[in-house]
Amino acid sequence: MTFATVLTALTQVDAQLARSRLDAAGFHPFILHEDSTLGLGWNAGGSIQLQVPEAEAEEARALLASYESPTEES
Repeated sequence: MTFATVLTALTQVDAQLARSRLDAAGFHPFILHEDSTLGLGWNAGGSIQLQVPEAEAEEARALLASYESPTEES
């Protein structure tokens, strides 16, 4: 199975929040290099990667982008 990175995070908190959102929406996310922040303080230099199966990548990116975009009010 092929996987795709849908988010590169600076912190474990950012990665876990995004993973939780994807998991709740029925995706199959996992985090790579989460331990890379140990001993480095809060910033891992963007080395934490959130991945999903390639077939889910486009929809997962769209879902994550919807959380970043403010909603328009009429």
